[in-house]
This record gives sequence, C-alpha cells and structure tokens, in this order.
Amino acid sequence: MPDPVSLTASAIANLAFQKFVESGAGELAKKFTESAIAKMEELRQKIWEKLRGKPTAEAALTSVVKLGSKAELDRIIAYLQVTMDDDPEFAQELQLLAQRIYAGKIQDNSSLTQNNYDNARGFQTKIEGGANNYVGEVRIYQGKATDSEDK
Repeated sequence: MPDPVSLTASAIANLAFQKFVESGAGELAKKFTESAIAKMEELRQKIWEKLRGKPTAEAALTSVVKLGSKAELDRIIAYLQVTMDDDPEFAQELQLLAQRIYAGKIQDNSSLTQNNYDNARGFQTKIEGGANNYVGEVRIYQGKATDSEDK
C-alpha cells in the first residue's frame, strides 16, 4: 500500500477513473472490495467538483467517463496536478481517500509452483498494472548457434 504522501495526481486519477479506462466493473470487482469501489466513486466526484467550471477539464472528464479515453485521462492528470499544487488541503484530502481505497484492494495470496528439469531455468512473477513488463531472458539465435557459441 503506497504512502499517502507518495500518491501523485497520476496515481489518484488512475484510481478514480480506472473503472472507465482500463477495465469494466467486473474486472474492478475482482481487484477491490465493494467499499473501495464506492470510495472510488467518491474520489471521482471530488475531482469532478473541483475541476467544474473549467471547460476543457470538464470536456476531458466527460470524454474519459463516456469513451474511456486515455489521452483525456492524461489531460485530467495535468489539471489535477496543478489543482493539487495550488490547494494542498485538497491534495491531502484526495491522498487520504486514495489511501483508503488502496486499503480495500483484494490481496492475491495464490501460490506459484514450478518444476524445472534438465538444467532448465524458469521465472515466476505476479504482475499488476497495465505497464509492459519483461521477465526472464530473451535470446534470439540465428542459424545453428548453440548456447555455448552465444556466450
């Protein structure tokens, strides 16, 4: 669970609008408790109320909610960052609410089992988020190169 001080505008906006951008409500229910999802709605409303009256911000908010636009989410993040910098009290309120949402995240306590034979190597990871993740080694052999010739 992240420290409230380290919760940036990007992390907060992604959390508030995750339902619309990355996954549907069904996927969200697999990752967060019902109370955490309700708090996401509260977080989204606080952001909406604070950015209300700024036409381009309102257009970006509407676009994210209706279309799931990641480009518009980036615009919201920029507006939110400026707003949080200008209003530290509002920033702290959002960070504490986001911290409560993270507290309602469902933990994945599943185990991983792997059997390797004949000098094989294996990698096991649990990866969250939408970023590209590269795990293990990638080797490309051209022709009839063997492992010893590659070194």
